[in-house]
Amino acid sequence: MDTLAEKGWSEKSNGELLDLAEREGYAVLVTTDQSLAHQQNLSRWRVGLVALLSTDWSQVRLRTAEIAEAIEAVRPGQAVEVPIPHRG
Repeated sequence: MDTLAEKGWSEKSNGELLDLAEREGYAVLVTTDQSLAHQQNLSRWRVGLVALLSTDWSQVRLRTAEIAEAIEAVRPGQAVEVPIPHRG
């Protein structure tokens, strides 16, 4: 697993990210960008997209099982959203 920062992709557009992920052989892109799936025609790529519906790490880290399930379930050109309820 790599991060965008580690890959030097932090400043790339959504389409560029999907192109790069596909070219580098990634099967799944995990993101907190909830709009990416709606802004791109995902069927153009052989990469699945898992969108985490929160950026709150304290809550995301409690949902690793659900995230892993989504990663396993997503198919190329498809998006799966993982709800992350806010606990406060």
